[in-house]
Amino acid sequence: MVREIVRFGSKVLRRTCDPVDHVDPEIRGLLQDLFDTLEEADGVGLAAPQIGVSRRVLIIDISSQEPSIPAVGLINPRITRSSGMAIGEEGCLSIPELYGDVGRFTEIEVETTDVAGETYRFEAQGVYARVLQHEIDHLDGKLFIDRISRLKRSRYVLKRKKQLAAEREETG
Repeated sequence: MVREIVRFGSKVLRRTCDPVDHVDPEIRGLLQDLFDTLEEADGVGLAAPQIGVSRRVLIIDISSQEPSIPAVGLINPRITRSSGMAIGEEGCLSIPELYGDVGRFTEIEVETTDVAGETYRFEAQGVYARVLQHEIDHLDGKLFIDRISRLKRSRYVLKRKKQLAAEREETG
């Protein structure tokens, strides 16, 4: 089921997500909703808090850029090793109309659980590593906007506050 993507300003985006104790039909349904929502939004990654669910679940689908890397759903992912550093432009489905240069590790190792409840590790490089780090940040209540220049962040925050005020007036 396609869900609404939560936008910047929502408190759920700033919370540290709760870990998943065991993989059950609810978690599998959450993963499917994330995939459905990501496909509709035409993005490359989506974390549970972006659809209003504070659980440590995310999906990545960079197959349009890297056909050899299949779409994947991750439960309780954590980075166990990292190296290298590169700056690259990022955007976020929860922060539309804003892009910024962000420094990220170029190589990472991730430990995670799959939909069968099995824990495993894998390595990621380049754009795959960048997207993983971006989505794992979401699970920790961090947004890419926290990693861009202060001036660009301040301008966007002011613009978003004005948008929210206008929305409240319309519905108020």
